[in-house]
Amino acid sequence: MKALRFAAQLLLYVPLMAILAYFSTEPRFSVVAPDEALVRLSFIHATQRKEACRERSAEELAKLAPNMRASLDCPRERSPLLVELELDGKLVLRREVQPSGLRRDGNAVLYERMTLPAGKHRIVARLRDRAEGEFNYVRDETVELAGGRMLLIDFNAARGGFVFIS
Repeated sequence: MKALRFAAQLLLYVPLMAILAYFSTEPRFSVVAPDEALVRLSFIHATQRKEACRERSAEELAKLAPNMRASLDCPRERSPLLVELELDGKLVLRREVQPSGLRRDGNAVLYERMTLPAGKHRIVARLRDRAEGEFNYVRDETVELAGGRMLLIDFNAARGGFVFIS
């Protein structure tokens, strides 16, 4: 009886292992063609407040409950995030991203991906995280992208702005 059970398991498991071995290596899959590169722009950023904090007057503080008497009144809503990506002198992306949350007080989330021919490219990334004015973060860099490879463009305000990772 044991030998019959062992033979039945062997009869089922060997073809299953062969199928798994085949599909773990074939068919070959690549995210991009061998002569192309992938650029991913992906980050989460908390923009600046839409309106500046204001000082409450003595009359306003007196009207509030004792536990609510903060001298500063700071609106929660944050500014929209404006991002531009220029590739070899041509604007390929311009997105305005609203902050998340019911009161628009959360982080702005951006994820974009695009393919481009492999080779040397000049990439200019710009970001504005305040209500108005010019872009306050700009990075201009020439990168060499190999075929089938990826370039990640991240944003980290603590590290000075855009980070290019290839």
